[in-house]
Amino acid sequence: MIRHPSPNAGPRRDGLRPELVVLHFTEMASAEAALQRLCDPAAEVSAHYLIARDGRLWQMVDEGARAWHAGAGAWRGRDDVNSRSIGIELDNDGRSPFPHPLMARLETLLPGILSRWSIPARGVIAHSDMAPQRKSDPGPRFDWRRLARQGLAIWPETAGDADAPLAASLDRIGYPPAPADLRLRAFRLRFRPGHAGPEDGRDRALADALARLSDD
Repeated sequence: MIRHPSPNAGPRRDGLRPELVVLHFTEMASAEAALQRLCDPAAEVSAHYLIARDGRLWQMVDEGARAWHAGAGAWRGRDDVNSRSIGIELDNDGRSPFPHPLMARLETLLPGILSRWSIPARGVIAHSDMAPQRKSDPGPRFDWRRLARQGLAIWPETAGDADAPLAASLDRIGYPPAPADLRLRAFRLRFRPGHAGPEDGRDRALADALARLSDD
């Protein structure tokens, strides 16, 4: 791991501590370009970690500090996600698959974070989950099921009730208030990538199963 401190950080507010890990894509030409931006005082953005496509890992902000990665949004009814989370930027253009070296490095990084801060697997979320009106990262090419197989995220292995109200299930999972179409889009980005059209029974069944996992 390469230490590359960013000035874009501060103390967590009100004694808050990490209860989430938020995954992002950089949507930039290279990891080096992203690193420069994340450490530029004028940009006023940062993250705790950045993982390159080839697996290189930089730490820019200490885990105990508040990085500026999440922006406006909420999860499970709580705002100021920056004060409640660890942010990880993944070197990806938003359209390409995430290469194995990057995923392998993420899989070695996450267990330590989750253990140090007692974060459950359900606490690993997408930027688009907590900000469905603004964000789409890490996008439809990210392999959430791969993380879930290692206990590093959640994934529904069996479907739930296809008649369960979608809005209520999304509330229980943690999605913040937003127009219904944007919440559905964010949900599908993660759990039904590439699917479009009106809400259907598969959406409701998956969301109900995930809500039950989130209740644990």
